[in-house]
Amino acid sequence: MQHQLPPEGDWRAWVIMGGRGAGKTRAGAEWVRSCVEGALPLSPGRCKRVALVGETLDQVREVMVFGESGLLACSPPDRRPEWQATRRCLVWPNGAEAMVFSAHDPEALRGPQFDAAWVDELAKWKKARETWDMLQFALRLGETPQVCVTTTPRNVGVLKELLALGSTVVTRAKTEANRANLAASFLEEVRARYGNTRLARQELDGVLVSDVDGALWTAEMLDRAQGMPVPERFDRIVVAVDPPAGAGKASDACGIVVAGVLCEGPPQSWRAVVLEDATVQGVSPTGWAEAAVAAYERWQADRVVAEVNQGGAMVETVLRQVAPQIALRQVHATRGKVARAEPVAALYEQGRVGHAGGFAALEEQMGLMTAAGFQGQGSPDRVDALVWALTELVVAPMQGWKRPALRVL
Repeated sequence: MQHQLPPEGDWRAWVIMGGRGAGKTRAGAEWVRSCVEGALPLSPGRCKRVALVGETLDQVREVMVFGESGLLACSPPDRRPEWQATRRCLVWPNGAEAMVFSAHDPEALRGPQFDAAWVDELAKWKKARETWDMLQFALRLGETPQVCVTTTPRNVGVLKELLALGSTVVTRAKTEANRANLAASFLEEVRARYGNTRLARQELDGVLVSDVDGALWTAEMLDRAQGMPVPERFDRIVVAVDPPAGAGKASDACGIVVAGVLCEGPPQSWRAVVLEDATVQGVSPTGWAEAAVAAYERWQADRVVAEVNQGGAMVETVLRQVAPQIALRQVHATRGKVARAEPVAALYEQGRVGHAGGFAALEEQMGLMTAAGFQGQGSPDRVDALVWALTELVVAPMQGWKRPALRVL
């Protein structure tokens, strides 16, 4: 396919941005193979030392080296490299070598030098800038050292800066470009589920989606949240519920978010973690109540926090029908959604909230919540539940906390 072919001309970095399954890995593997086998017309046989850099060593080995579209699978038997596990290195019959590196250890790139590099999923690296900078210093062999970057785009600084350079060339492809090698049910399911959302444009269309103007949560803040370590224990865990206004129509969703907090020092230093997005859609009141109680029991939570503006006494009634002894706190929204969300967004900006996983649908709504209101369709039910959970765990204790003082007699 065209997006998998090396571009012509004088370039330093070739960035292949595509959706999931668009053939990026195969393109990167074929480019490396062409470099070391001397098949590239621009500089035949010049590449003798190649760097293979991924987020972790396991991902480099399992995707870039041993994967179905990796270097070993793409190489003909007479030119297949040998994997030397102790050296973390591929060695070709002609003597060329490819060394494996992890983006979690940028300092490992100090010392080695290369005439080519293949970088995979740069946009999701936690230490992207440090690793990318160290790699640039290592690309110092040969006349024109080059790097191939295969990545699903994300709105991160290092990728945007790379794309802006005059020495960078870019090819793009949607997931559908590789339709022949993908399950038809996969494409139908993801397109039906994610439609024309920001997540679909990023993960399926391979489009670099910028932050919405005035967004309370930026992509950088969400990336940082995903990179925070998760504590082994929590002092409190709550399940927050934002019941739907309707009566279980397919368009109605009940936001259910589980979060925990570690209380060390005054509330101004507490750190919280979002543990699960258990939101359900198109179910009856009993259905969402059962989902909330299941999350409560699954996480052994201390309390369910439920907004009762829409359902009033019905919210407590259906929850207690499912679990009569459940610890429940009813909350009323006396301020607008933005006013309630801003203190929670500030916690993210301060680096005090982490995500225990990738909560795509929740983060999609978070990215559309702005100072002017929610810019998406429907109600931000997941964000509302998130705000109630973190308000209960951190914001409210901060507002009620007073610094200890000495009393003078």
